[in-house]
Amino acid sequence: MLQFLGHIGSYPIRSYSLLFMLAFGLGVGVTITLAKLQKKNELAEHFLNMVVPMFLCAILGSRFWQVFFFDWPYYSTHPEEIIAIWHGGLSIQGGIVGALLYGVWYVKMNKLSFWELADLCAPGLILGQSIGRDANLMNGDAFGDPTGGNWGILFPEGTNARSTFGDKPLYPAEVWEGQMDVIIFAIVMILLPRNLKRGYLFLITNTLYNIGRFLLEMLRGDSPRFLFGWTAAQWTSISVITICAITAIIIHFKDKIKPPLADAVPS
Repeated sequence: MLQFLGHIGSYPIRSYSLLFMLAFGLGVGVTITLAKLQKKNELAEHFLNMVVPMFLCAILGSRFWQVFFFDWPYYSTHPEEIIAIWHGGLSIQGGIVGALLYGVWYVKMNKLSFWELADLCAPGLILGQSIGRDANLMNGDAFGDPTGGNWGILFPEGTNARSTFGDKPLYPAEVWEGQMDVIIFAIVMILLPRNLKRGYLFLITNTLYNIGRFLLEMLRGDSPRFLFGWTAAQWTSISVITICAITAIIIHFKDKIKPPLADAVPS
């Protein structure tokens, strides 16, 4: 685990930043490749047009979530740390919200299918998240609770994990989540050729991720806990799972809710 890979002059090369950009680039590459394989060249062009502002909105959303929902007791007394994303990390759940808000605005302005674009982005999103957890590991954040035994990850001096739990071995929560994300990516790629309703691939991806995230949060040691002993991420996960389930039901019955064209035209 190395927080710094080296220096360019006096400027540090952070493992977190490098892996984060790698995750972003990999996610974009997967999305563009899938768009071209599916003959969705026009959608690929729109994605390239929106990817940079969507990325910036995702950064803002992920940091907002991390600061105000996940660890506000700390940041309320250390406001100077709010912009220091390399110290506290970013929340993927907030990042998705930020990206979605921009995506909704963009597709409305350009009269595109939101669900088609969301399905296209789903595989790259979850694969990028798997690399993002490697960034957390290198940075020593998003860590687990002490295992209570002589096994686990012992983070080096200078990391948030070490300053929180000292020399106690911790559950490899971020490692397991990265592995979980790769499994979800494989499931999504298996489902990709199937004739699913628009939006289902994106909803399935988010549902699987948030189920896994909810369970892994039980092992996390870096987040305050609230009602039922749940973390903010667990409350977010339950909310996302519920929203995805309701949305999937609405999509499923949408055609049945709509009256047939023949019935809709007055005689």
